[in-house]
Amino acid sequence: MDSEKESVQNCVTPRKPRVLLAASGSVAAIKFSSLCHSFSDWAEVKAVATKSSLHFIDKPSMPKDVVLYTEEDEWSTWKRIGDNVLHIELRKWADVMVIAPLSANTLAKIAGGLCDNLLTCIVRAWDFDKPLFVAPAMNTFMWTNPFTERHINSITELGISLVPPITKRLACGDYGNGAMAEPSLIHSTVRLSFESHASSSQINKGV
Repeated sequence: MDSEKESVQNCVTPRKPRVLLAASGSVAAIKFSSLCHSFSDWAEVKAVATKSSLHFIDKPSMPKDVVLYTEEDEWSTWKRIGDNVLHIELRKWADVMVIAPLSANTLAKIAGGLCDNLLTCIVRAWDFDKPLFVAPAMNTFMWTNPFTERHINSITELGISLVPPITKRLACGDYGNGAMAEPSLIHSTVRLSFESHASSSQINKGV
């Protein structure tokens, strides 16, 4: 009987992690499709893009199995009382959320609790028992502005994890800190943290 139970347990394949990737309006969103490809090899991925980020995202290069939700979907999917609300459904679905790039504007909105688009509505409804990572991307002058430090401190207090920007030649031509971390680093950081947390949870449960 014990061997039968072990056989059944071995046949149960755990589902892939559910990762919600989101892009806000920064030129670094040109790397969003690359980020989606990195995560889709490991996880089940859904994506969210703000209106301004769509100026930079190369939609044809997105993974074919990744659905990209935009602001229009938030409103077109709701017709009457009782219908599902997209930002709530995405919040329920995701095991982890990653905002990359996180623009200065969206950072300020999150720090202030504003929710005026699909992305920020998801964050406002987020369960902070689940991980949420952000990878900021902005000009050096914006990154070193006192407002940014305040906003980073505010979201850190909520439990949001930071994948810090890097120093390089920026899209505007300036050289300095503020460029989004590379997609490979964002992916490895999130995956290592998620798998470490999952492993610890199993140990605590006696699995």
